[in-house]
Amino acid sequence: MPKKRSGSGLSATQQAAKFLGVSVLAGAVMAGIALPAAGALGLAAKGSVKSFDEIPANLKSPQLSQRTTILDNRGNQIATVYSRDRTVVDLEDISPYMQKAIVAIEDSRFYKHGAIDLKGVLRAVNKNAQEGGVAQGASTLTQQLVKNYFIEEAGDDPTKVAQATQQTLGRKIRELKYAIQIEEQLGKKKILENYLNITFFGEQAYGVEAAAQRYFSKHAKNLNVQEAALLAGIVQSPSRYDPVNDEAEATKRRNIVLQRMAELGDISQKEADEAKGKPLGLRTSQPKNGCITAVQGAGFFCDYVREVFLTDPAFGKTKEVRAKLWNQGGLTIRTTLDPQAQQSVQDSIKEHVYKSDGVATAATIVEPGTGKILAMGQSRPYGFGKHETQINLSVNQDMGGGAGYQPGSTFKPIVAAAAIEGGKPATQQYSSPYEMTYPSPVSACDGKTWRNNPRKPEKLTNENESEHGPYGMKEATAKSVNTYYVQLISDIGICPVVDMAKKMGVARADGRKIDQAPSIALGTQEMSPLTMASAYATFASRGMYCSPVAIESITQKAGREQKSLEVPKSTCSRAMSETTADTVSTLLKGVVEDGTGQEAGLDNRASAGKTGTTDERFAAWFVGYTPNMAGAVWVGDPAHKRRMINITIGGTPYDKVFGGAVPGPIWRDMMTGALEGKPAPDFNLVDIPEEDNGDGQGKGDRGEHEGTNEDPGQVIGGLIGGLTDGGATDGATTAGTTTGAIGGTVPTPTFSLPGNFIQGQGNGGRNGNGNGGQRG
Repeated sequence: MPKKRSGSGLSATQQAAKFLGVSVLAGAVMAGIALPAAGALGLAAKGSVKSFDEIPANLKSPQLSQRTTILDNRGNQIATVYSRDRTVVDLEDISPYMQKAIVAIEDSRFYKHGAIDLKGVLRAVNKNAQEGGVAQGASTLTQQLVKNYFIEEAGDDPTKVAQATQQTLGRKIRELKYAIQIEEQLGKKKILENYLNITFFGEQAYGVEAAAQRYFSKHAKNLNVQEAALLAGIVQSPSRYDPVNDEAEATKRRNIVLQRMAELGDISQKEADEAKGKPLGLRTSQPKNGCITAVQGAGFFCDYVREVFLTDPAFGKTKEVRAKLWNQGGLTIRTTLDPQAQQSVQDSIKEHVYKSDGVATAATIVEPGTGKILAMGQSRPYGFGKHETQINLSVNQDMGGGAGYQPGSTFKPIVAAAAIEGGKPATQQYSSPYEMTYPSPVSACDGKTWRNNPRKPEKLTNENESEHGPYGMKEATAKSVNTYYVQLISDIGICPVVDMAKKMGVARADGRKIDQAPSIALGTQEMSPLTMASAYATFASRGMYCSPVAIESITQKAGREQKSLEVPKSTCSRAMSETTADTVSTLLKGVVEDGTGQEAGLDNRASAGKTGTTDERFAAWFVGYTPNMAGAVWVGDPAHKRRMINITIGGTPYDKVFGGAVPGPIWRDMMTGALEGKPAPDFNLVDIPEEDNGDGQGKGDRGEHEGTNEDPGQVIGGLIGGLTDGGATDGATTAGTTTGAIGGTVPTPTFSLPGNFIQGQGNGGRNGNGNGGQRG
């Protein structure tokens, strides 16, 4: 059918004049369209409504909100998210039956009139006057399109939505002017295309493509005549004619549309009758909106991507701007998630921890040198049901996570890095008694000093009484000796450790500053798995810390074009020298080969890592890495109430849970699968000499020293430890000298003692002579 000019040849001004003239003569005809006739009779054509010419004539089509698609790093769909489920399609991708059906039932004179159908206006006024209410409307498809523009612009703001849909003369006149503008600018085909893309079809479906998928699981271009008639009939009242909830009413409405199509000659009467006799033929699909629908257990990663988008200024200067862009959708977000790594994380978690267990686990893998988050999962699924949660246990509180969990001994390598970077050798030895009080005073940042409480001094112990020194850094790291690391941080000061943590991106999950106390060496500050994985990736990348990133690229659909958006990049900076990082890797390689992390070791691939178990066993960790991946695994009670003693996890009973027992195997299995088929490079290891503990036997003989005339400095160090009950001893010994002290530091003796002075004084150098020294 040929397209006619708006108003059958009349200009926009003539249309307006003609319409307004008719309105005035009819006692504000427009009011009769939208309001009860009684109200219309008392309404002047002028008054509270702006004059026609004062209404701005610059209506712009809003950016229609569409679904956003989130992809992994290989282009596979993870999830779709949207405020309105809509996929915009061209008119050529909409079934001709659908085009004819919507025109037939909503505006049968669409191709014959301009922006306003004057015959329809007068018919509606007459009908409304007879009924005493709004019995019939006269809005053309063009006017309905304008109304939907206003609704779309209002978004989810209830006040703005009410204003966009209010039945007032003012709104109708605004619609009129904008309808005239759209008719002149777009033409009939584009108006029909926009209308079919913007209108609501019920069941959360906006636009005909989403509706075709929702009700028939097919594309809009493949709709047959009865399917098209059903969808066209829904538009007038989506709740009343909802075929999912009221099949009979929807069928009746569909058949009305079919009959109207036959009357207009769009289909024959025979075709209409045949279509009427067919069932609705629904093949509904459930709305797949939000991170709850993510595949491979990636719901929490999906949620993290959303948090990044809403909080990063790269996507808008204000939170409101970013939220609007997210809600408009139409975005294709390609992320860093590696499907192989993600599947491996989920498989390992499922194997070792059940979602119904009294404790949970969370695991994250990142790529050293890039900061890319490759996998993120947890045992309690994303959701609202039993044993489900919406809290992302892998990330910080401000990104949708909890307040974090004490990392325990997994923090010790950060202390080691700070010490080595500051000049301490990896052979540094300390007396490392089994039990001791915290040394005092200890220097902190900003010229401050930490002091122990003299009345009730804080104490610490090692895990077992058999763990007593002296130890060097390598053995103390492999065995995770608490007293060694407290003596180390007390020696170098708290500030170098806090500074190193900051350089490695290590911060508390709750956003608070790290405490200025030597106890931080034992992992007392709550962290998230993502933070710890990213920190250990610094060691893997030989000292370069890269901030974690989840988004690789974003494109936005604008009409028929795609435009790229700027995305935040990882910020990489040197946290320590290559030598320091390589030394730490050498230390941590010993943990998985000979120390507490042996159950986490990987076959045929270089790996390093550290176990961690907190006081009272509320949390257990393993954090480790290869040269090309770093991962962190936490196990514990998110509520910090359930101790992991006499507990069953993943069907296996445990008397006590250690970092090497549950988190270690989870890490091993997830990393094995994630790295399958990947290169297996080696670390750049350094030579750390065997530790000479002053008994001439290196690290071999752990027996007590018998007080022979061996290295005097070593023996004095042990003697001091014994005489002071082990309490405040900082017995650092290197090359047979002592830099240890009572409650601080004491200079190395500069005088000689007779050999028989120290003979027969007890157990001497190896274990000291007092309670603390002997058990240390």
